Amino acid sequence: MPAYEEEGIIAAVVAEIRSFDPALDIVVVDDGSVDGTAAAAASAGAAVVRLPFNLGIGGAVQTGFKYALEHGYGIAVRLDGDGQHDPTELPKLLEPLARDEADVVIGSRFAGGDREYRPPFARRAGIRWFAKLVSLLTRQRLTDTTSGFQAVNARGIRLFAADYPHDYPEVEAAVMVVRHRLRIVEVPVRMRERELGSSSITALRSLYYAVKVTLALFVGIFRRSVVPAED
Repeated sequence: MPAYEEEGIIAAVVAEIRSFDPALDIVVVDDGSVDGTAAAAASAGAAVVRLPFNLGIGGAVQTGFKYALEHGYGIAVRLDGDGQHDPTELPKLLEPLARDEADVVIGSRFAGGDREYRPPFARRAGIRWFAKLVSLLTRQRLTDTTSGFQAVNARGIRLFAADYPHDYPEVEAAVMVVRHRLRIVEVPVRMRERELGSSSITALRSLYYAVKVTLALFVGIFRRSVVPAED
């Protein structure tokens, strides 16, 4: 779990995951928080990786995948530390990996699983734009390319540990997965409202990210693809 300034909720998120499955290893990547996020996560029983300063969501997520690679995990699940993702939905993400039908599984809020989730207009427009653009670039229909609820197998862990976009990363990562010949699928999930705090993505930032990431996607399609080595 990447987390930044989530002192008020992170312990509850860790406890909820632990309640769902006590056998899961929980790792919180504290992205340079200046509050008590790291201490709260550790007191709840999570392993904590503390970054010395704020890298942003992409850097924090990649740190988590590096941790998974270095510790020999065959499956890693990413979910956010703000309480919006429901751990009881985890089996939906893990089943395609268990059946060897995918290397990366995305929990989609728009694939029939969460009709009540209504983000602000600017964000909703951005989500739809990226879904259409990424679907076009990958030649595969995707509905939620900004979802932070994902599960990956060993191939996905190796790819993301070696290379992961750092600014609004989920969109670029979806294209990168396909270009590296990994299989990506979506499963429907529910999304809860943030319990504490507020999102840093305003309408103006949504427009900024839409332009920036769109340009990055078109630049990225000309990058040389490097297929990760097989086990």
